[in-house]
Amino acid sequence: MKTVNWGVLGASNFALNFMARAIHEAEGARLHSLATAVAAKAEPFRAFCPDLAVHGSYEALLADPAVDAVYIPLPNHLHVEWTQKALEAGKHVLCEKPIAMKAAEIDAIIALRDRTGLLAAEAYMIVHHPNWQKVRDLVRGGAIGAVRHVDAHFTYDLRDMGNVRNRPETGGGSLPDIGVYTFGSVRWVTGAEPARLAARIERENDVDTFALVHGDMTGPGGSFTYHSLTSMRLFGRQEVVFHGETGLIRVLGPFNAGVFHEAQTILCRPGFEDQVFRFPGVRQYRNQVEAFSRAVRGGPAFAWTLEDARGTQAMIDMAFAAARPL
Repeated sequence: MKTVNWGVLGASNFALNFMARAIHEAEGARLHSLATAVAAKAEPFRAFCPDLAVHGSYEALLADPAVDAVYIPLPNHLHVEWTQKALEAGKHVLCEKPIAMKAAEIDAIIALRDRTGLLAAEAYMIVHHPNWQKVRDLVRGGAIGAVRHVDAHFTYDLRDMGNVRNRPETGGGSLPDIGVYTFGSVRWVTGAEPARLAARIERENDVDTFALVHGDMTGPGGSFTYHSLTSMRLFGRQEVVFHGETGLIRVLGPFNAGVFHEAQTILCRPGFEDQVFRFPGVRQYRNQVEAFSRAVRGGPAFAWTLEDARGTQAMIDMAFAAARPL
């Protein structure tokens, strides 16, 4: 099968340290080109990919006929614009999360995807990790009975006010950055959507730095209560707990697997020893690139659709609409 040639729009640190390397190492994919106006920023990429083509502008990369797919790691406020431009240029697109700042903005991308027949998706890497696939199988298989409550926590401490996550003009805030995980992971595992949400939000520099969201979720398995905590001003914590009528599942290292904590799923049930499922060494970004490349070549459908991304963004929009200040 044809190797998919990838181009990267922008020499971000995340692209350098994670996604560009994943593309370079992935089966069925080739890191072909990088777009950056600052030539020196390309050198760390060339250190592991010597034959990398470098374009001086995003437009030049999109005009390159050798590029099949584009990865977009730009600041949040640029995602919709460059996803649309890439699709119009005939490129498949994998865009960092959140792909948009409002759910309604994703509708135009969906329409463009359908018109062009190209693959466009949000880079929601966790659904490609076997840890989350195990959680989904356990929950949907009835391992803990009906889910009655879910707790999801994702926090880190970021005080650099120049960072894009702390700037309103670049789409910063804890809910856009990490609420996509505490919301989207639960939606993906359970198939549930929010019926009612309430939120308490603390802001600095007009971005949310602390968001406590709770409410009711309803899905195929029934209704359950939900609690999410995201913050950019707290000691780091990542954990999701699914509490069922007959058992409990704890998900460790759920989002930055292998960096924050080893990816683990712990199944707790009365009368049984806790079962611990461990997933050391899994490369979720590489898995994501390989899954996208297979889908581009006509293989299995990509696991996270634009409609999935829209549902999570709609939940974020709902939380902001329900918020009251701390």
